[in-house]
Amino acid sequence: MRSMTGYGKGIAEADGKKITIEIKTVNHRYLDFGLKFPKTFLFLEDAMKKQIGASLARGHVDMYLSYEQTESAKGGYSIDFDLLENYLAVAGQIAEKSGLENDVTVSSLVRNGDIVARAENEEDEALLGELTKEALSMALNALVEARNKEGETIKADLEEKLDKMQHCLDNIKGFAPSVVSDYREKLSNRISELLDGGVDEGRIATEVAIFADKCCIDEEITRLGAHIDLMRKTLLLSKPVGRDLDFRVQEMNRETNTIGSKANDLRITEEVLALKNEIEKIREQAQNVE
Repeated sequence: MRSMTGYGKGIAEADGKKITIEIKTVNHRYLDFGLKFPKTFLFLEDAMKKQIGASLARGHVDMYLSYEQTESAKGGYSIDFDLLENYLAVAGQIAEKSGLENDVTVSSLVRNGDIVARAENEEDEALLGELTKEALSMALNALVEARNKEGETIKADLEEKLDKMQHCLDNIKGFAPSVVSDYREKLSNRISELLDGGVDEGRIATEVAIFADKCCIDEEITRLGAHIDLMRKTLLLSKPVGRDLDFRVQEMNRETNTIGSKANDLRITEEVLALKNEIEKIREQAQNVE
């Protein structure tokens, strides 16, 4: 089981080119992308999304790609000799006509961006693609490892909360059979007090039967127990289980609410409140699971 939060970094280098990719993820209902990279890598955007999607099922993904090159990899300088010749001729004419010293130097010529310009090498897209894939793979491996590690912590916490839920449910099972008998005793005592000892047993039996039918929670107890068992099994799966956990939490909450509304017993009500407290904690944790 994986968490949806994590961080990973990958670096790939070749032929004077270095690509660094950092990727972090946080909770999100779906797989959501936020990719930042130089325009040079725009042609790789779809490929990067597919590669990320092959490793992750849910979460908001922030990916940062930085690109560095050595000076030789960037390309050399070029000289416009025709423009240089024209520039020197104009400088000589100015000096001759004005009587000023012709102080043109090589340094000043080199600083002239029109005469000496950096000739950028054409990017090798195939190489950039290979390096990006390699760096992203390293970053994703580190990210998945971090998500797995945090997922194990969440799993242990959920198992502990399920144990507490099972304890509450066991208590409810123990209280449930006495609810009807307690009601019969209270009803008989009240009628006896009101009628000075005259009790219609048939009428009492009818009232108790109606009450027993209304407050019966056997089915809800069984279903809630089944949901707890299924959630335990879900935690053991290697596939993404976040959505399954969300659904199971909804079902457990539904059965717990029904038990609370049907069972006319203070002891059961207290256990229901404890159950709802644990279910809410599980809901919060489930939102962190991929």
